Amino acid sequence: MLAGGQFLLLSSLVGRLYYLQVLQSDRYAMLADENRINIKLLPPPRGRILDRHGEALATNRLNYRVALVSEHAKDITATLDALASLIPLSKRDYQRVLRDARRKRDFVPITVRENLTWSEVSRIEVNAPDLAGVVIEVGQTRYYPLGATAVYITGYVAAVSEDELTGDPLLALPDSRIGKSGVEKIYDLALRGKAGNSQVEVNAYGRVIRELERNEGQPGDALVLTLDAGLQRYVSARIAGQIASAVVLDIHTGDVLALASSPSYDPNLFTKGISTEDWNALLNNPYKPLISKAISGQYPPGSTFKMMVALAALEGGIAGRSHEVTCRGEVDLGNRTFHCWKRGGHGKMTMVKALEQSCDVYFYDIALRVGINRIAKMARRFGFGELANIDLYGERPGLMPDRDWKLANYEVAWQKGETLVAGIGQGFVQATPLQLAVMAARIASGGTAVTPHLSRRALRRATEDGAAETGPVFESLGLSPASLDVIVEGMTRVVNNVRGTAYRARIDESELAMAGKTGTSQVRNISKSERKTGVFKNAQRPWEERDHALFVAFAPIDDPRYSISIVVEHGGSGSSVAAPIARDILRETQRRDPARDGSLDRLAAVANNSNGG
Repeated sequence: MLAGGQFLLLSSLVGRLYYLQVLQSDRYAMLADENRINIKLLPPPRGRILDRHGEALATNRLNYRVALVSEHAKDITATLDALASLIPLSKRDYQRVLRDARRKRDFVPITVRENLTWSEVSRIEVNAPDLAGVVIEVGQTRYYPLGATAVYITGYVAAVSEDELTGDPLLALPDSRIGKSGVEKIYDLALRGKAGNSQVEVNAYGRVIRELERNEGQPGDALVLTLDAGLQRYVSARIAGQIASAVVLDIHTGDVLALASSPSYDPNLFTKGISTEDWNALLNNPYKPLISKAISGQYPPGSTFKMMVALAALEGGIAGRSHEVTCRGEVDLGNRTFHCWKRGGHGKMTMVKALEQSCDVYFYDIALRVGINRIAKMARRFGFGELANIDLYGERPGLMPDRDWKLANYEVAWQKGETLVAGIGQGFVQATPLQLAVMAARIASGGTAVTPHLSRRALRRATEDGAAETGPVFESLGLSPASLDVIVEGMTRVVNNVRGTAYRARIDESELAMAGKTGTSQVRNISKSERKTGVFKNAQRPWEERDHALFVAFAPIDDPRYSISIVVEHGGSGSSVAAPIARDILRETQRRDPARDGSLDRLAAVANNSNGG
């Protein structure tokens, strides 16, 4: 009986061994392998951002960093002291390394400093025998060659915050970066790519023995923009030193060729990890460099809005080209007096002359005849009060008020005096520089709904002969050519007639000549006493109380291709401040002619050959 019992126990043991070693051998072999093989994610190279000619706006650089392996360093503090004699190390670096040394396992490398120069790497390597536990690692970091010049287009990347973790394991990597603004944020997923992996053999303590397999993953896609980097540099330099913004569009395609805002900031500060001092300096700057004024700044458009009032009158059959108004310098409405910018008045004005000389009294008369609702309806057809949906975050819609808006927001009826001031682009009316450039482009295009965009799209349309033509198709705004001719003639005379408000800012080369409209918008009311004494003039007021200077234009006149808007905050007169800037930029744009080398097929080839570069 005892022997039988022993036989049963032995049989059970043999059966269990057979089950584990034969029947379940594959399962336990896999578990054993998983226990000794670790899979490590490898971040892919982020896709480059290129301008329309293939110049890099955002690319990747080698990031040399120095790390310390605690188990190889006899004395961590002494090793850091030795390193500090070769490269700058802050007190914060010391504290962080010592803290990480206590938290992490001895064989895990601790990053001491990133973004070392080649000179610093060389000094460390030469002294390597005396730096026990110190190693040089190579990674990648984002770099923006144009720096502050194109930051409002490219945006920047920075470390991933907790609320940005989406479950993508790539975002959990210590060196992972994510788009925080600009096209870096809009196209983050495409630029990010897909992570690779490295299979490494480790021992029971987690120490790496050897690498078994490596898959580099898929680099991020390259992104080709409509921007012309050379023109962007010129525009940024031209408005530097002023609180200003500028937008240049290709009228035929809607391509954004340049979009600049001043003052600006360097996005490379964020890729390296911005200091508290630098961040506070940007945050507390009264001129708001963190905001793109070109798409987020909302300003009274001033006299640049008069084209909308004139078109509303022309299209509504309320006033035509020959409609006359006598300007005596002011007009009374109720118990208020509304002034023209020219003391003493302009005399007898027709519509073209009123645009040419920017007569306020003429447009007071037109605005009252047309009414705010008709003006608003026309302005919205040209993009006022609506987002252009450009490929950037932070765009604001401006404001195009009407009677319903006033009642809904203030619970009081619209007043006639508000129609007068809206007729010269003041009061509640607000527009962004981007919207003003779009307005000029839609006028110059013969009344089509030109829509701005930043990323290149292979859009095609059919020509009459059945061939495919590259470029977008813009819908007609349904305006009479005769009405548009009046507006274009007025804008042409603004710049090229001796009585025009921007005559001094004309382009002398006839083949490059521009048509435009000046604007000077007040930021506060001017009292009667100030008008009598002349104290209301810009030079006699504090900077923040001075008028905004605006100008919109297109060129060349005979075959319009480019439109522009300029806004200089508290710059004073649109004719003397904003118009010369637009002249210089439009002349440079036409000389460069960025549309000439904008083949979509060629750009597609550039993008395909640039992924992850």
